[in-house]
Amino acid sequence: MENDKNSQKIVDYIQNFARKQSLFVLAYGTGCGAIEIPATMTSRYDAERFGIRGAATPRQADVLLITGYLSTKTLKRVIRVYEQMQEPKYVIGFGSCTINGGMYFDSYNTINGLDQYLPVDVYINGCMPRPEAVISGFVKLQELIQDGKANNGEKYRENLEHYRTNQKKIIKNWKMPDYNW
Repeated sequence: MENDKNSQKIVDYIQNFARKQSLFVLAYGTGCGAIEIPATMTSRYDAERFGIRGAATPRQADVLLITGYLSTKTLKRVIRVYEQMQEPKYVIGFGSCTINGGMYFDSYNTINGLDQYLPVDVYINGCMPRPEAVISGFVKLQELIQDGKANNGEKYRENLEHYRTNQKKIIKNWKMPDYNW
């Protein structure tokens, strides 16, 4: 029995190490924050040396990078994209707009606090965060993955009713398919 536990720990360690070294990112650029992503990927900052690469579709992505403010219309699309991603999946909130609405905090149409609607693994502070901060946020996510603490995809599934209630308060005339596993 003890041998099985040790074997599982070794497998988890290797699995998490491989996951953290190969992060495929789907950037959902909803605001001005998206302008920092190309700079982060250029040779000057070279995010790929950390295993950070772009993904073409939600099915290929591990990380959903939400850059900038979210309106009620874009929230619906972000939720749909998140639910199309395969497990394990991670979310990074980029900039002050995803944390508290940023300079649009008092707008009738802006979402304040992304984590009320989707589980966020890492927030990157700033308006706009520089490429160094973006890389630092990804390194933090990699540490969480290595330690086995980045499991918000499971938390989303376990607390789906809580998230759905919050989502439906914002998105009127909810006509999205139910999330089924």
